[in-house]
Amino acid sequence: MSKVILLQKRPAGKPVLTDFEFKNESVAQPGKNELLLKTQYVSVDPYLRGRMSDAKSYVPPFKVGDPIQSGIVAEVTESNHPDFKEGDFVSGNLDWKEIQVSDGKGLTVIDKEAASPSAYLGILGMTGLTAYLGLTEIGKPQKGETLVVSGAAGAVGSVVGQIGKILGCKVIGIAGSEKKIALLKDKFGFDEAINYKTTEDMQQAIKDAAPEGVDIYFDNVGGEISDAVLANINKFGRVPVCGAISLYNNTEVSLGPRVQAILVKNSALMQGFIVSNFADKFPEAIKTLTTWLKEGKLNYTETIVEGFDEIPQAFIDLFEGKNEGKMIVKV
Repeated sequence: MSKVILLQKRPAGKPVLTDFEFKNESVAQPGKNELLLKTQYVSVDPYLRGRMSDAKSYVPPFKVGDPIQSGIVAEVTESNHPDFKEGDFVSGNLDWKEIQVSDGKGLTVIDKEAASPSAYLGILGMTGLTAYLGLTEIGKPQKGETLVVSGAAGAVGSVVGQIGKILGCKVIGIAGSEKKIALLKDKFGFDEAINYKTTEDMQQAIKDAAPEGVDIYFDNVGGEISDAVLANINKFGRVPVCGAISLYNNTEVSLGPRVQAILVKNSALMQGFIVSNFADKFPEAIKTLTTWLKEGKLNYTETIVEGFDEIPQAFIDLFEGKNEGKMIVKV
């Protein structure tokens, strides 16, 4: 038998535990060209909130009554597939199940000796790819420019800031606690950090931290924080829009400053993206990230929650900012 977590109902606003359902199911034996997987680590990510709503997006929504899926690292416990053997660790988008059968499609064997298996859900997985490709392909950082990162202590933001420093930028991070502010400066090497929860005038705080203006704004949060950063954007500034976690649970359309005049006045570029837009660049990006990690140029932080049953709560905790770096559940 294996536990599975289903979407019981679509959340109204912020998700709650009753939106999820636990069930036990029988585990089939793997057939020809199939393998049996035991889940080891589960990634919980803000974008999953969008898939819980029945709305048009870049990926289809989850169906009510079906298992939720996300990035998972699993161990191969039995294999009838020529590309995988017992004992392999693999990563891929899989169901929230303790044990499951797979046909191997979309799975990648990872080198658990090169890095912790959980790193392949973070800095050497979708997180690292999103940070690297969003910044380099849209932000196009140049030495001496100023980069501002919102959600800077999160999984993507903390990597974006470090890459910005490697590429010669002045980096300013925005986060929501003094502990996170210290983390940004002491561990990740940000030049400046702003606690938005204790700052009364964000627009002025950004101006003070970036007196020459903002050349690149890597936007993970949207909302009022982004309004304040855009008020400081420079001519020919670039704004990669990775996420808008401050808005995901809103039940009404948010109103705020219209950005068109700011973009026109500054000839600025604002572009939303998803990491799969740059799929052809994944091998090059992973190679670069792995090299930087081995050279000690990149650090990463994980918030590890123990236990399969804790996956829904860990996901909900993302919206309270309870994670430092990547939020992962160890099963």
